[in-house]
Amino acid sequence: MQPNRPYRRYARANFVSALISSAFSASLFALSLVATNVQASNEGATMSERKQQVVDLLKSLETGDSKPVGYINPNKYIQHNLAVGDGMAGLGVLFASLPKGATKVNVVRAFEDGDFVFVHVEYDFFGPKIGFDVFRYEDGKIVEHWDNLQQTPATPSPSGHTMIDGPTKPNDLDKTAANKALMQAYMDDIVFNRRREKFPVYFDGNNYIQHNPWVADQLTGLAAGLQALAKEGRAVHYDRVHKILGEGSFVLVISEGTLGDQSTAYYDLFRIEQGKIVEHWDTLEAIPPRSEWKNSNGKFGFGSAM
Repeated sequence: MQPNRPYRRYARANFVSALISSAFSASLFALSLVATNVQASNEGATMSERKQQVVDLLKSLETGDSKPVGYINPNKYIQHNLAVGDGMAGLGVLFASLPKGATKVNVVRAFEDGDFVFVHVEYDFFGPKIGFDVFRYEDGKIVEHWDNLQQTPATPSPSGHTMIDGPTKPNDLDKTAANKALMQAYMDDIVFNRRREKFPVYFDGNNYIQHNPWVADQLTGLAAGLQALAKEGRAVHYDRVHKILGEGSFVLVISEGTLGDQSTAYYDLFRIEQGKIVEHWDTLEAIPPRSEWKNSNGKFGFGSAM
């Protein structure tokens, strides 16, 4: 792994942001449904106003409710889904091409970190997908969006997990900063520098729950899964961390690297208990060449939003 490898500003198109445009322009559709008070499956956790806004916005892709458009700054909406033109106009154009009534949205987890809200979502549009969406707020309005999607596998992981099951409520809210620092150190020590002697610092023995569809539970399962992928020509390499977001016991690490020879965006969600990594969810999305981009913002572009 080469942490200093040059940053490749490529991104793979997906349609999550395009779907958001269903709530952005009432002129695109004639629906006037009553807003549904949608709650993320967060084990009874109180939903903050911003979390609820994001949940309602995404759910409007399914319901056609136009009310959540008011949560977005229409004069400043920076789009990092490279299949979509920048701003609300680009979203509207792409939404107009989508089959009506074809979208289902289930927000499984919702978190907030400063000006960012990030969610773990189960989608069904042009087939089932699992995604992470990140929204940035400025002056009380949504002004920026990132996402990462992966096709939902037909079967569970080798240990019987799906890509979304498991705990959803963040605990240890007073430990957010410490847990984010732990994951930064983990990426530096284990992922980039391969300091295997440091494993006991980050894990409780072999205990580790894994939701990646190709990998079994426990550290031994992780090692075996990575080796199997490498033998298939899909070796996993991380080149750079772009952003770390967290709320309590959950931390999302946004990175880029390669899967085999394909440039790839990695969104890794970790759950931490008593200073140890105990559970992991992720999505991997291929990043195509710049010639296919429909905006110039890049897949990541967190430089001005750190």
